[in-house]
Amino acid sequence: MAAITAAMVKELRDKTGAGMMDCKTALSATDGNMEAAVDWLRAKGLSKAAKKAGRVAAEGLVAVTVQGNEGVVVEVNSETDFVARNPEFQALAKTIADVALERGGDVEALLGHHYPGGGSVQDAIANAIATIGENMTLRRVASLKVSSGVIGSYVHGAITEGLGKIGVIVALESTAKSDELAALGRQLAMHVAATNPVALDLASVAPEVLEREKAILAEKNAGKPEHVLAKITESGLKSYAKEYCLLEQAYIHDGSKSVSQVLKEIEGKVGAPVKLTGFARFALGEGIEKEEQDFAAEVAAAGGTTG
Repeated sequence: MAAITAAMVKELRDKTGAGMMDCKTALSATDGNMEAAVDWLRAKGLSKAAKKAGRVAAEGLVAVTVQGNEGVVVEVNSETDFVARNPEFQALAKTIADVALERGGDVEALLGHHYPGGGSVQDAIANAIATIGENMTLRRVASLKVSSGVIGSYVHGAITEGLGKIGVIVALESTAKSDELAALGRQLAMHVAATNPVALDLASVAPEVLEREKAILAEKNAGKPEHVLAKITESGLKSYAKEYCLLEQAYIHDGSKSVSQVLKEIEGKVGAPVKLTGFARFALGEGIEKEEQDFAAEVAAAGGTTG
């Protein structure tokens, strides 16, 4: 039996918003497994913040670049928000996105690509670290391409064109060439920024995620006949799709319609089929925990005092 520490209880409380004793009970019931404890609380209806994402703590910039029928989004991290406002760092992030658009590849490949002015992208980052005096990393990159159609994009919290806190690209495949299609691409990118879907549709959701949702539904409805549980599970997954799958979500610009319904409507206006084939959304620092600091202690240490 794993020892349940106060720190573990606090972490689970921060993740779920459940009571301290409920968190301790959940951890005891799951032998200290944090993820299983979250599911245990959800199944018992005790989690007040099941959708709460991990705290966003890393600094830096998300950069988006679109040209023609291709688009990329990259995340470049720094230690402080102050550096993110540095013109040199901004130029670095934007140029890395431009290189990614031209050369493609994952993070490792991108780091090895030629950087304008000489050397590799990795060299450019190392030079910026030496010049600015703060650690920086290229964390991730995603790209989308359509054979015909548009790549819609949106940057939330933009500090300059193409650079901000959240970056989104969406791919609309269509033979139609119209301003309406381009406008829809941007609106859909804004929708993705706001709703943070996990997949295009239920079929695109990772199997392990679906199994996890099914297990939670089964736990919540334990003891019910199999045929009843099957219907509850089917209904529950439909509800999950409406909340987390892009095509089934209520459109933020018109809540009376789903995204798939909006796509059908635009087909009539542009005179050709329109298919949403993919999206990528990067929120700065998501999933990265920054070490919490005692500000008073930090100031005291800077002043040479210990209290």
